[in-house]
Amino acid sequence: MRRADPIASPILCVAVLFVALLFGMPQLAPLFQWSFPGVTPPVFERGSFFALWLSQAGLVLVAGGAATLIGIALAIFVTRPAGRDFRALVSTLAAVGQTFPPAAVLALAVPALGFGPRPTIVALFLYGLLPIIENAVAGLEGVPAATRDAARGMGLSAWQLLRDVDLPLAAPVILAGVRVSVTIAIGTATIGSTVGALTLGTPIFDGLAGNKLPFVIQGAVLVALFAILTDMLFARLERWLQPPGTPA
Repeated sequence: MRRADPIASPILCVAVLFVALLFGMPQLAPLFQWSFPGVTPPVFERGSFFALWLSQAGLVLVAGGAATLIGIALAIFVTRPAGRDFRALVSTLAAVGQTFPPAAVLALAVPALGFGPRPTIVALFLYGLLPIIENAVAGLEGVPAATRDAARGMGLSAWQLLRDVDLPLAAPVILAGVRVSVTIAIGTATIGSTVGALTLGTPIFDGLAGNKLPFVIQGAVLVALFAILTDMLFARLERWLQPPGTPA
């Protein structure tokens, strides 16, 4: 039986702080009023922080889910005999999506998709594809050849080999790529507010436009806590997927 992971306590502390600020930010209005006496109102009021977080989480979930499914599928394809010749092409295309600035993707996508969440989802999808593909390829290629040969000797088909051997053994490495992709997407999603998507970046950009520093602080703190909490949860899941006896 696995012992309780010491990361559980930090996760709980960060989660409690995040939820408290998410719902209790308006209660800090006197503090912000005292710290920034010239700013009115002292707390962002155009929408609830919970609604903004829920919208941003939805964007990240849709874009991250699509990037995960397509990234893993492409990694499986290029690590099979039929797709090895396409590996360089897939890596190059994914790298282009990673290096292309998300703001530029938004600028190109808005004329075709309109304002709102759709351009943001496209930008997050393209930006998050590379780490998932690269980690999935590394994980699948890192499966020991002796293990695969033994599985073939037992009569496993190509599909059974992938399902029962390759994917389970590569899961921790694949999850590490998903973790990086999703964590980056949480921070990047804030720019979606510039094209009409509701995110925790909305108070940030409103604060910048109106010279209201408290709004910027409120949005930035919540985004940071959201990203930290998500990363810690993925780290815990990675440890859980590691085979027993694997060094931390």
